Amino acid sequence: DKITYMAEMKIDGLGMSLVYNKKLIYAATRGDGVEGEDVTSNVITIKSIPTRINLEGDFEIRGEVFMPKKSLHKLNEERKKIGEPLFANARNAAAGSIRQLDSSIAASRGLDAFWYYFVNAKDFGIRYHSEALNMASKLGFKTNPERRLCYGIDEVIDYIKEYTSLRSTLDYDIDGIVIKVDDMKLYDKLGYTAKTPRWAVAYKFPPEEVVTKLTDIIYTVGRTGKVTPNAVLEPVRVAGSTVQRATLHNEDFIVEKQIMVGDYVVLRKAGDVIPEVVRVLIERRDGTQMPYHMIENCPVCESLLVRKDAMRFCVNPSCGARQVESIIHFASRDAMDIDGLGEKVAEQFFNQGFFRTINDVYDLVKHREEIINLDGWQSKSIDNLLNAIEVSKNNSLEKTLFGLGIKEVGAKMAKTLAKKFEHIDNLIKATEEELLEIPDIGPIVAQSIVTYFANENNLQIINSLKEHGINFSYRLSTTQAANSFFSGKTVVLTGTLSSMGRKEATDLLESLGAKVTGSVSKATDVVIAGIEAGSKLDKANSLGITVLSEEEFKTLI
Repeated sequence: DKITYMAEMKIDGLGMSLVYNKKLIYAATRGDGVEGEDVTSNVITIKSIPTRINLEGDFEIRGEVFMPKKSLHKLNEERKKIGEPLFANARNAAAGSIRQLDSSIAASRGLDAFWYYFVNAKDFGIRYHSEALNMASKLGFKTNPERRLCYGIDEVIDYIKEYTSLRSTLDYDIDGIVIKVDDMKLYDKLGYTAKTPRWAVAYKFPPEEVVTKLTDIIYTVGRTGKVTPNAVLEPVRVAGSTVQRATLHNEDFIVEKQIMVGDYVVLRKAGDVIPEVVRVLIERRDGTQMPYHMIENCPVCESLLVRKDAMRFCVNPSCGARQVESIIHFASRDAMDIDGLGEKVAEQFFNQGFFRTINDVYDLVKHREEIINLDGWQSKSIDNLLNAIEVSKNNSLEKTLFGLGIKEVGAKMAKTLAKKFEHIDNLIKATEEELLEIPDIGPIVAQSIVTYFANENNLQIINSLKEHGINFSYRLSTTQAANSFFSGKTVVLTGTLSSMGRKEATDLLESLGAKVTGSVSKATDVVIAGIEAGSKLDKANSLGITVLSEEEFKTLI
């Protein structure tokens, strides 16, 4: 038989998951297939999202929150009038709006949403994805009106061709088409890869290409000292935003592409995100172009650059650019997550002499009165920043490790190291041989970690951070996790917990060795029932599964 497919727009917005039990209980951002931040208070301000539905039992739906193009235009016009920076694209605007601490700001941004996946549709006797979308629409959820049921792959190809040309006419950004097998009964048979289901595939549009003039080449210095050449371009609009800069990666890239200052170049966004120079239009040269010569000295501190492979590095640890970039990284969302300490503030405070190294962040309170006298600062704004700095002291070990900026140690590797060593003192003592025993750690990473902790300046910074009260312990030792009631158990959460959000509870359970799933089955060991627990609680009782109240749960942790 011919397979039937559902073809839908791949909305370029912010992934979202909503959980209901008659009313909206929980809303969380989604990234890389996992739940993220609890943004319920902001989501309920989006007019198109129902706060109550006419359906009994637990119900989860996933979709995309986005900012329509007309809303983005209106928002940027308002920001322009008051001198605030403009949003580069609708995706950034949507993400920034939904994460606002003040829900009234999110409410004013004109956000919208489309919903594309009814997670537990089978619990309601639904067999087809198209049927699930129709039910979602009847419950009050906006589903994309451009979706189409395709009877065979030829119709899918026709749909892709049609919307490749029509995408620019829509009032929202799309970056591809998602094609799903309509019959959900086939999902188990088709199965999953390590990362994605085999019953769905995303077709990504080829990136839009434009022509502009490269007027100059400037250099930026990163926290590791890497010096990167960047193209200065005549402003040009591509993939939803105006671009004036593009990375040129390194000296070899420029030589290979035969790039000269004054060239006309073809520009695109890699993955519709990162601007990149694709090629030079040599046929448009008129003799005024200037040949490129890589700089020999750091553009900030003038130290002699050292070449390593294709890159050049500033090896001066006191280079101002490196220090500022280190502080920006330390305060970033995946590291210490210090709200309000972004690029401009870090540069301002560095230039004022408040910061030199990352540990100076925790001495900022000493400069409170000086900061109030600076342009753009008031008592409330500086106190908010100081509070965010104080709160960051209690971050997890993995976030602090990532914030240190150890070369080759990303957020995922920091988490691996935190779990393995449990305290930074244990990691400091680790040898290359011990590190190489850990999966995913190779010689380069192991050497980088050992080299970092062998540096006396780095150890002084860590000791200073300890004196300021920064947490350097893994929240739960492996021994505690192994002895936990929840270790090795499959757990389901239902209803609302009054003492913590669902993500917090999920993270806590996983740290205790539990596997948290979304539906109750014979394989479930424990159901934790919060306020207004619904059909999952009924099913647990009928199967004789252990049910814990919130108070019982808290006692066991």
